[in-house]
Amino acid sequence: AQQVMESGGGSVQAGGSLRLSCVVSTRTPNTNCVAWFRQPPENEREWVSTISRGGGSTWADASVMGRFTISQDNTTNTVYLQMNAVKPEDSAVYYCAAGPKCGTRSSNYYYWGQGTQVTVSS
Repeated sequence: AQQVMESGGGSVQAGGSLRLSCVVSTRTPNTNCVAWFRQPPENEREWVSTISRGGGSTWADASVMGRFTISQDNTTNTVYLQMNAVKPEDSAVYYCAAGPKCGTRSSNYYYWGQGTQVTVSS
């Protein structure tokens, strides 16, 4: 069974909104922190935002602050990334990742989803 699974990607025009979802399996240990990363075409993967599932604290990269919001629904073990005022440079494959330690490093996260494509047209 997959420990982390994303959904919700698609195509949207610049200025629009999109919401990504990430379901974290209840059987998976060490998933206190859930993050969103993204990998634009021909670029390295970069951190976007993190939420601490226990305390609810959140962090976001400066490039998305004020536009993207990470949140969670503990009843369904789902973490969301609400993307507003999207820009063409937000186009990327978005990955959800879960691990025991919050932060911006990929190595903090043990479990990764398959990724979901987000394409923003101008």
